[in-house]
Amino acid sequence: QVQLVESGGALVQAGGSLRLSCAASGRTFSSYGMGWFRQAPGKEREFVAAISRSGRNTHSADSVKGRFIISRDNAKNTMWLQMNSLKPEDTAVYYCAADPQWREVVVTTAAQYDYWGQGTQVTVSS
Repeated sequence: QVQLVESGGALVQAGGSLRLSCAASGRTFSSYGMGWFRQAPGKEREFVAAISRSGRNTHSADSVKGRFIISRDNAKNTMWLQMNSLKPEDTAVYYCAADPQWREVVVTTAAQYDYWGQGTQVTVSS
């Protein structure tokens, strides 16, 4: 089992940058594929980015490709989401999630993730 805690959310102007962190408890962080999802008011939770257990493979949603970068450091039990060129439509609560894995895969479907953090608010003003 793993516990996840997100941090780094804030109010930022359009065009700005933020770096979200997801800290994981436990000694088996490298056994989990990880992902970022977001949910805006009145909308369904949507996939943002995912990274495989070693960090070798990543995938991002088209809406953030070229602006957001997902990374992880298994020695630090931490995953990050570097968000650049932020837009008002990026405003949402951002969640990190963990998926126990036997293979190096990226998972883009929320239902496949077993563990979730509490979320961190990102607000982008125009």
